[in-house]
Amino acid sequence: MAATARATPSNPPHIPVLIDAILTAAPPAGAPAVAGRWLDGTFGAGGYTRALLEAGAEHVTGVDRDPAVFEMAADWAAGYGDRLTLVEGTFGQLDEYADAPLDGVVLDLGVSSMQLDQPIRGFSFSADGPLDMRMGQAGPTAADLVNTAPEGTLADILFQYGEERASRRIARAIGAARAEAPIVTTAQLAQIVEKALPPRRPGQSHPATRSFQALRIAINNEFNELVGGLEAAERALKPGGFLAVVSFHSLEDRIVKRFFRDRASRGEARSRHAPEAAATEPRFEARNRAIGATQSELAANPRARSALLRTGLRTAAPAGAANRAALGLPKHVDWRATQ
Repeated sequence: MAATARATPSNPPHIPVLIDAILTAAPPAGAPAVAGRWLDGTFGAGGYTRALLEAGAEHVTGVDRDPAVFEMAADWAAGYGDRLTLVEGTFGQLDEYADAPLDGVVLDLGVSSMQLDQPIRGFSFSADGPLDMRMGQAGPTAADLVNTAPEGTLADILFQYGEERASRRIARAIGAARAEAPIVTTAQLAQIVEKALPPRRPGQSHPATRSFQALRIAINNEFNELVGGLEAAERALKPGGFLAVVSFHSLEDRIVKRFFRDRASRGEARSRHAPEAAATEPRFEARNRAIGATQSELAANPRARSALLRTGLRTAAPAGAANRAALGLPKHVDWRATQ
């Protein structure tokens, strides 16, 4: 595999999605400037972190579960001195990585452009590589899952996490293929899925798109990490602190939308027929409806086409656990129990 170019200020590896919208929405609203202490929960190639620092943030803590991203940032991160701290960690513990209440938290969900562009990471079917899909570098790989999980479990994963209606047909095709030989590369899996489905029409996405999404979510426990990250951001933000979340598919956006709606409510029942709920003080003030990419951003960065931004301001109400039953989480598939 060709070496990946190292990130430098003059050679950024990717464009941070919806960054202008984030900076404009952040307090003081309407001005592309930020202040205080921030945390970037998905450091990746450093796009959000650098933008926050350049926009005026006093300090940014960059968090990522993939230690490789910090190696790639080595030749530019030092230039920010003690204004930047890098931490290997996960969403659900982000409140433990800051040494003071935060003015802002940014979460860019899903897989980073940098990881997609590296075939060796196994996230994409656009170039052949090992069937890995781990955002970190520990635990079972997608190949482990695909080759060992029962067909019924595979079908549940594809349906719950990818909304793939042909999940059982694809699971049967995977079962038949792995009986002949292990499935170890992204190209193998993409071909199996493609053959199991009708030919795609012009303009349709690749037939394996939903399956790859579902497997990646399962491998990285993404939905539990997302809810844990939202709860941790609530704990970490000071009153008036700003939370920005960028999602890339409907399942993620549904969870984020309902989180803000639930945390902005006072807990009253929504129906006169429902049991009365205990009143609570709102923990967030929801700032806006979902914001998508502008036409100019889409022209510069086609990967932004499915991105949606939701934001909120933290209140002074005490933090607490989210009502997960109200967030629209897909049914959990405990595939690790089959390993």
